[in-house]
Amino acid sequence: METLIQGLLLGGLYALFAQGLSVMFGVMRLTNIAQGDFIVLAAFGGIALAPLLGGHPLWVLLLLLPLGFGAGWALQAGVLNRTLGRDPLPSLVVTFGLSVVVQNGLQELFSADPRSLTVEGLGTSSLALGDISIGVLPLLILGVALLCTAGLQALFSHTPIGRAFRAVSDDRDIAELMGLDARRVCAMATGLAFALIVLAGLLQSMRTTVAPTDGPTLLLFAFEAVIIGGLGSFWGTLTGALVLGVAQQVGFQVDPGWGLWFGHLVFLAVLVVRPQGLFPKTRGG
Repeated sequence: METLIQGLLLGGLYALFAQGLSVMFGVMRLTNIAQGDFIVLAAFGGIALAPLLGGHPLWVLLLLLPLGFGAGWALQAGVLNRTLGRDPLPSLVVTFGLSVVVQNGLQELFSADPRSLTVEGLGTSSLALGDISIGVLPLLILGVALLCTAGLQALFSHTPIGRAFRAVSDDRDIAELMGLDARRVCAMATGLAFALIVLAGLLQSMRTTVAPTDGPTLLLFAFEAVIIGGLGSFWGTLTGALVLGVAQQVGFQVDPGWGLWFGHLVFLAVLVVRPQGLFPKTRGG
């Protein structure tokens, strides 16, 4: 039971890593290779700003969320919109280049040393559930992941901008014939994805240490969660992240060196048995 609970708590963090990736792929069919490095960039941004804002993570979050949205909007409008098309290679090359730039820039600014965002007692507080102790911060992160997933699903299903996202995703040309500005819609989607990236980065730095070279590992966790759950499905992404977290915790129980390996095995098993993922997005849904 403790392994299951700890796996679900870890999966909540992975879900936050993956939801921004799911948004960008769901709307634009664009795979952001720099996802993990942007998460690390947000984490280091929060670590650097915290002393200037009194050290409280909430003020850091309130400042970085709109900055993240604006950065995502600008990146999509200025760079990534030019790479969209039937050929996925240009967007992969551009985001790979951004990954290299961000990772090396962080190492120049902050060195290779891991750091974390101090949260005082929140990082050590726990709740007793019988003989099991549950950390307050991991439980909070899981709750945030659930709220973000429900919010994304509601946004895409029941709002005008959500219908615009789905229209551009289904057929960009027809959406433009109906009067939508596809480039603007894509910029808004990337802005939303980057706001989620900021949230994931700050929570990651609160829960554990981060280093400038962590980006590829975080990308791998996000990518596996999205693939397990089903591309473009928000609840599927959450489920995939929880499955991945539980698999890793089971591996850690068997042997401390087997945790990540168990997660990769589950990922490969899902690819073999159900390549479309557990809850693939339906067209128009």
